[in-house]
Amino acid sequence: MSFLYKADPARGAVWARLFAERAPEAGFRMWPDVGDARDVRYLAAWKPPEDLHSLLPNVEVVFSTGAGIDQFDLSLIPAHVPVVRMVEPGIIEGMVEYVTQAVLTLHRDISAYARQQAAREWTELTVVPAGERRIGVLGLGMLGQAVLAELRRFGFDCAGWSRTPRDVEGVNCYAGYASLNAFLARTDYLICLLPLTATTRGILDKRLLSGLPRGASLINAGRGGHLNQYDLLALLDSGHLANAILDVTDPEPLPASHPLWAHPNVRITPHIASATRPETAVEVVLDNLRRHRDGLPMIGQIDRSQGY
Repeated sequence: MSFLYKADPARGAVWARLFAERAPEAGFRMWPDVGDARDVRYLAAWKPPEDLHSLLPNVEVVFSTGAGIDQFDLSLIPAHVPVVRMVEPGIIEGMVEYVTQAVLTLHRDISAYARQQAAREWTELTVVPAGERRIGVLGLGMLGQAVLAELRRFGFDCAGWSRTPRDVEGVNCYAGYASLNAFLARTDYLICLLPLTATTRGILDKRLLSGLPRGASLINAGRGGHLNQYDLLALLDSGHLANAILDVTDPEPLPASHPLWAHPNVRITPHIASATRPETAVEVVLDNLRRHRDGLPMIGQIDRSQGY
């Protein structure tokens, strides 16, 4: 039996050390050093090989090294093989940090002050109490709930939307597409943390974003495929939206000629909001290996019919 890692090699070196310390019997290998492919029972990958079934005929579980699985082509993974996304503390903590700073940047007008500094202008802007800012999070999974828990500490008026009903303490929860317009209408800062599926691809378009109050702002830390970038630019130029903070784009990296780079009300970061931390990721994977061997449900196992 062996465990094959196919992702960032620098992080893979840490995985290799931790597996050697904590589970030497797992037979850790790093792509492309597959060894005897018939021995590989577990694969952890950012993107599995396209010829997975023929290359690794005995693989029993495929783990994503990231929080999402939208980069996977599930049609290439045999239906009987469970697919497990990464659910680990490092991803959650990083996302909470990123979204919190993004909200506070908007709330305290940091981007506006940066533009004033560039113009050598000294003008105080009115400070609005946090309780008068309405936060709306699209997606109430582990990331959305963790972000909302942190933002509540500042006193923001928090709401969340999900496809199916959720109950989150201190958060006004909206569920289903029939409630989406009401959710948008009460949202000043819209935060997208949805999984990327066939249903959610392109969801941040002119129709949806126009449902936000005039002067609202967008924070997209989900996936670039959620956003229609030219619809966003049009709404920024019209003044309907005030700002956008984007950690993800489509494609990545964004071409140097793309107008988003130069827009004064857009801030772009290179998909760094959150990343798997090897030390905690390995602990989660080893726990899931034990669960799989014991016939127990694995943490993060996806529902293929939903795509997440």
